[in-house]
Amino acid sequence: MGKKMVLVAIIVAAVLAWFGLGLDQHLTFEAIRARQDDLQRYYQTEPFQLLGLYFVAYIIMAALSLPGAALLTLLGGAIFGLFAGTLVVSFASTIGATLAMLLSRTLFHDAVAKRFKGSLDKINAGIERDGAFYLFALRLVPVFPFFVINLAMGLTKIKARRFYWVSQLGMLPGTLVFVNAGTQLAQLESTAGILSPGLIGAFALLALFPWIARKLLERIRSRHVYRGWKKPKHFDRNLIVIGGGAAGLVTSYIAAAVKANVSLIEDNKMGGDCLNTGCVPSKALIRSAHTAHQIRNAEQFGLQASAPTVDFPAVMKRIQRVIGDIEPHDSVDRYSALGVDCIKGRATLTTPWSVQVEGRPLTARHIVIATGGRPKVPLIPGLSHAGYLTSENLWQLETQPEHLLVLGGGPIGCELAQAFRRLGSEVTIIEFMDRLLPRDDEDVGAAVQARFEQEGIRVITGHRAVGVVLEGSRRTIECAPAGKEGSSTKVTGDTILVAVGREANTEEMGLDVLGIPLRRDGTIETNEYLQTRLPNIYACGDVTGPYQFTHVAGHQAWYAAVNALFGFVWKFQVDYSVIPFVVFSDPQVARVGLNEQEARQQGVSYEITRYGIDDLDRAIAEDEAYGYIKVLTVPGKDKILGVTIVGAHAGEMIAEYVLAMRHGLGLNKVLGTIHAYPTFMEANKYVAGEWKRAHAPQGLLEWVRKFHQWRLR
Repeated sequence: MGKKMVLVAIIVAAVLAWFGLGLDQHLTFEAIRARQDDLQRYYQTEPFQLLGLYFVAYIIMAALSLPGAALLTLLGGAIFGLFAGTLVVSFASTIGATLAMLLSRTLFHDAVAKRFKGSLDKINAGIERDGAFYLFALRLVPVFPFFVINLAMGLTKIKARRFYWVSQLGMLPGTLVFVNAGTQLAQLESTAGILSPGLIGAFALLALFPWIARKLLERIRSRHVYRGWKKPKHFDRNLIVIGGGAAGLVTSYIAAAVKANVSLIEDNKMGGDCLNTGCVPSKALIRSAHTAHQIRNAEQFGLQASAPTVDFPAVMKRIQRVIGDIEPHDSVDRYSALGVDCIKGRATLTTPWSVQVEGRPLTARHIVIATGGRPKVPLIPGLSHAGYLTSENLWQLETQPEHLLVLGGGPIGCELAQAFRRLGSEVTIIEFMDRLLPRDDEDVGAAVQARFEQEGIRVITGHRAVGVVLEGSRRTIECAPAGKEGSSTKVTGDTILVAVGREANTEEMGLDVLGIPLRRDGTIETNEYLQTRLPNIYACGDVTGPYQFTHVAGHQAWYAAVNALFGFVWKFQVDYSVIPFVVFSDPQVARVGLNEQEARQQGVSYEITRYGIDDLDRAIAEDEAYGYIKVLTVPGKDKILGVTIVGAHAGEMIAEYVLAMRHGLGLNKVLGTIHAYPTFMEANKYVAGEWKRAHAPQGLLEWVRKFHQWRLR
């Protein structure tokens, strides 16, 4: 500990001396230009002495992460010339960077880890995945400042020897470019020299270097990741898309729209989960259930009506009709007419540029994997033997369940549980967490649970299913408390619905043959451009996540298509900054941006503004006067961090906030927008009014009050 304190004292003293003695003021462009002639004469008389002083000074600056390395590099070129300047800067900068890394590892582990946590997490992930190659990429194309890389690398397990030689190789091209620019500065004798071809060329190279380095890095990475594979000289297609769900359809649509030669391969039904087993059928079921609920409660509208008689086979038939009505939008005929080559069959990746479809080989310059996901089924003793439904096979039901047992209180479980209850089934929900919709705020789950219990749904939270027993047509689930507190319980029904989440479809498609890795949750690992480990193979939609929503799949598909077809010029990082999310229960739950629990987890400061929808005129007229809007804003400002809406029509109301956040509009802009009366959308204006009232300038208003009092005289 004593040695560390001495080392810290030496470093602090050196930094204080640097700034206290004004040494930093000598390292400016103006100061260098003023002393350039003197330094060049000194170099001619005492070359080794000046080289030594420069070498030591550069090492100290880099080791202590002092500002000015770029200018010092230019100075090296101006004084020593291209060859000697590059040589001395290359070794000095690398030695200094290595010392900075070792100092960080020795002294500043906790402080640096906390200060640069975001950057460090990315660097650690890259080092764990690609090791020295990742460090080489950071050096060649500096995503982060070099001093951050030096400090952060000290917190990884990389060896000093490897850090040194990788850094020297990675920084060498940039060093060469900067030193070359410095040699041109040395030739300036007047302002007219600024327009000299040599200087213009040097700085043009400096400006183009990041792009050139990126392309060089891509070429090096390609040689590394494609080792052992032979690239075809010609391709059958520009793009192959595997999977005809939301992500695959949008990808192929965009490719065809820009006249690319694209094949779409689907081994099941076009439209994927959303059309056939997810969004469309579930919303059709919810609509039927909502109508039954309205009929059952018609008296509150002044109407006399008996309880509805539910014809369950007719309800399921209607769902299939709705699917059939929408099906042409996603059909082979439509996409073929758009210019997409639609192929029926199962695709298997055989090389980075080829797939096998029912024994037929097909090659493409780029491939997009969009195979979607499926319901996740937990390993519970007795569950398989007893039989169960998921959101995939639920729609083949011919008989309405008497008592539906729902495993999972997330969005899918809540939506389907309430729908079946409103159609007349007894329903019990079993949720592992301590509340429904655990990814939302506690008050959201409480509001939904209160309505469910009011409608007769039994909700068991904080329990997990540990066993299932089949007795005749009855199924009994044994539930144990998820924590230490609570007691075990048993629930019995005739039908089990498993709704505990989804998992990616990645099996038997050749990912292991190509060495394409998966994340811990089973999704395909991609970078910010949706590229897999093999840069010409992309993935989008549920198969890669991180948000398994249809609208996010379509959003990602644009990036996958554009990056695959035009990425050789420019690639676009996927933007997840404003993603809306809706649970179609009653009350609906919609949100965008941060909620309270996410803001607390991320350490984001926020203010809350609430408006109760029970005070809204249209809600009162509709007998839907319940729920609220909750807006998180930057303290003291109207900038929106996130919005949660609980209530009828929340899924439509959230759109205004999605637009506002996407385009940087605050609550003042929402307040200044005319909203038609009477509508549910007015609630958005009223919550903005609540924020404005809370932030009214009280001092100014007091002066205005006195002014009006004076005017009465």
